[in-house]
Formats: sequence, C-alpha cells, structure tokens
Amino acid sequence: MKKIVILLLSVLLFISCRQTKEPNLDPTEKEKIVKQYFELFNKHQWKEMAAMYAPVSDFKDPSFGKEMITQTRKQTIDKYTALNAVFPDLHDEIIHIYPSDEKHIIVEFISSGTAADGTKFKLPVCTIFTIENGKIIKDFTYFDNFDDPESNK
Repeated sequence: MKKIVILLLSVLLFISCRQTKEPNLDPTEKEKIVKQYFELFNKHQWKEMAAMYAPVSDFKDPSFGKEMITQTRKQTIDKYTALNAVFPDLHDEIIHIYPSDEKHIIVEFISSGTAADGTKFKLPVCTIFTIENGKIIKDFTYFDNFDDPESNK
C-alpha cells in the first residue's frame, strides 16, 4: 500500500511539473496589441476593437462610476458607438507606452473630439491593460471626469 501511495504521489508530481502555462507575451507583442487597439479606435472600428477583448472583461473607468464592472464585447461596441455619435471626430493620440510586467502594459494618451455644437474636448488619459492569451481581460482607465468634489460626499 505504501508503494502505491508513493507511486501515485510521484505520478501527480510529474504531471503537475509537466503542465505548462500559456507563454506570457513579451513586451513587443503587448505593444503591438495596444497599438492595433488604438488604430482600430481611431478608425472607429468598434466591432474589431471589441474583438481584442476577452468575451467578458473587467473595466474601471470614471464614466462607469467608482467600482470595477464587467462588460461584454457588445457592451463595449455600444459604449463607443454612442460616444462616437456625440463626437464624430473622436481620436486618441498615444503619448507613451510603458511596458510593465508579464501581463500588463500602460498607455498614456490624449483623447479628443468635437461635438455637433462645436464643443471640443481634450482629455489626458492613462489606461492599464491586462492581456492574457493575446486578449485584453482588464481595462483600467483613469482620467479626470470633471466631477464636482462636493457631489462625492
């Protein structure tokens, strides 16, 4: 009985050591992914851009409130389609890409656009993307959403 237990433990140990994780993307691959993301954004190709996300992804974004939410690709398409309807010339200009650890990459950019009434906006933004298996699984975006500090009390 003792030999069987030792044999089973040895087999389990061997199997667990042989299991390999999905290889992590090197920094240049993550950079290619985010550059493609912003190219699609600037072409307003929301369906193709949304396909770069996992089927359901985590988001932190002041436009969603203070808590993390999950969204489907369709919800992402709907969000950017609505934003693009208000700002037909919606555009993001990458300022700098900061490779981080094996799953993360940080992008600093300026988002801009003009509404139908001529109102323009220009907004500095920073996004931390988490990428696994070539798909964005987390999009944590930070910007000043012009909230009145008094409304947060």
